[in-house]
Amino acid sequence: MNKLRTFSCLSCATAVGLLTVFAPTQAAEVKITWEEPESYSDVRPTNESRKRFRERTLQELEEHIVDLASDLPESQVLSMTVTNLDLAGQVWPSQFVGFGNGAGSDVRIIKRVDIPRMTFSYSLANADGQVILSGEDVKLKDMDFMESNIRRNRTESLSYEKAMLNDWFSDTFSTQVAAND
Repeated sequence: MNKLRTFSCLSCATAVGLLTVFAPTQAAEVKITWEEPESYSDVRPTNESRKRFRERTLQELEEHIVDLASDLPESQVLSMTVTNLDLAGQVWPSQFVGFGNGAGSDVRIIKRVDIPRMTFSYSLANADGQVILSGEDVKLKDMDFMESNIRRNRTESLSYEKAMLNDWFSDTFSTQVAAND
């Protein structure tokens, strides 16, 4: 059975409200559906509950996508259905990697082979509901995520995943953004 779960919470609504107040007047509407996020490849926490980490991670990525869409014309609607997420790196028990004696802490180790990935479908529609751009089963990945780290803030949460989304957004919607300038 295909179960859809739309991510929402009070803090996300507050953040979107603040984005509405402080965002430029030209901004597309964004609708994101996180389909069965409990089954995503890797949204594993290091030191908090899985549910809380997953909700915080999805909220942060959603806010980032909303921010990216602020360059699109306000008459457009960007809809995305995310079907998988695999964060950069892997989570290991701390004692397996030499960081302790097994006190229950985990660590996320980032290696070149553990690339960030995201699978989704999207559509960008105009005010009349006509689809301008769309993609089904987009398999986004950044195999160069560590080499291109110069452009990233390594201390920012989800920096690899956000940079991957930045690149995809820029490549995919550049003509829509240019038409809005």
